[in-house]
Amino acid sequence: MSDIVLGDVEVTRVEEMHGPVGMTPDVFFPGSPKEEWAEHQSLLVPDFLDADTDICAIAVQTWVLRSEGKTILIDTGVGNHKERPYAPFWGHLELDFLGNLERAGVRPDDVDIVINTHLHVDHVGWNTRLEGQYWVPTFRNATYLMPRADFEYWNPANNPRIAGGVNQNVFEDSIAPVHAAGQVMLWESSYLIDSDLYLQSAPGHTPGSSVLMLDSGTDRAVFAGDLLHSPFQIMQPEHNSCFCEDADAARITRRDILGRAADNNALILPAHFAGHGGLEIERAAGSFRITRWAPLDRL
Repeated sequence: MSDIVLGDVEVTRVEEMHGPVGMTPDVFFPGSPKEEWAEHQSLLVPDFLDADTDICAIAVQTWVLRSEGKTILIDTGVGNHKERPYAPFWGHLELDFLGNLERAGVRPDDVDIVINTHLHVDHVGWNTRLEGQYWVPTFRNATYLMPRADFEYWNPANNPRIAGGVNQNVFEDSIAPVHAAGQVMLWESSYLIDSDLYLQSAPGHTPGSSVLMLDSGTDRAVFAGDLLHSPFQIMQPEHNSCFCEDADAARITRRDILGRAADNNALILPAHFAGHGGLEIERAAGSFRITRWAPLDRL
C-alpha cells in the first residue's frame, strides 16, 4: 500500500522519481568514513545504496495529507520543463507527477494547502507549471506555506550567489509566480495548521528549513524534509549532506528532532527516503538506531 492512517490523518506517498543520485557516500556526505558505511551496509542496500556501484539512491516524492477536510501536499518535487543549468539531471523533465497525484485521488484544484518544507530546487518544482510562455501556480486554490527565512535567502535580489548554484532560476520559476498570484503565506518559528498538524522551524540545511509535526490520537509523526537524506544519518547524525547551508546548525537540529522522535515514538517520514519511506527509532549509545520501518510499499 502507498498510504497509512495516523490518528485522524490519512497519509499517501506520491512519487515523482527515484533512483541513483549520482554521488558516492563520500561526496554526498562529505567526511563520512567508508568504514561507517560498511558497518551499516545491510540496512542501506539496496534502497539507499547500490552495493555494486557505491552510488547513493534517493526518492523525490510528495506526502499527501488529508486532515480535517483539507488536502495538504508536503513538498512538490522537481517539476517539468524547468531550466536547471547547475542541475541538468533535473532540467527539462517530462514526468507524469500530476498523473500520479490524480491516481492517488488528488486533482490540482482539490489541493487546499501546499507546504514547502524549504525552498530547494527539488521541493518546489511543481509549485508551478508552464502555461504557454508563463509559469502559473499548479494548485490554483491552495495556500502555499513557505518559511520566510528561505523566501528571503533564496531571492536573488537578496543573495546574488544563487546565480551560480544549484538553485539557479528556482525563485523565478517556482516561487515568485505563486507569490505574485497572492497565494503565498510566509511564516516564522512555528505555524499551526489544524488540531493535528503544525510546522516547526528546523534550520541548518537551509536557513528556513522546517518539519511538519503530526500529533493525532495516539499517533506521532514528523515529516522531516531534508533533515535526513539517508538512514545512515540515523546511526551517524553528525554527518550532513553536501547541500547543507549551515553545517553546525544542521547537526544540532538533526539531533534535536531525532531525539524528540525517539522519546515520543514518532514515525519519521523524510522527503527522500525510498524503500518503506519512513521509520521509527530509539536512542542507542549516544546515537540512534532503527526499530521499525514504515508499513509502506517499497518504491
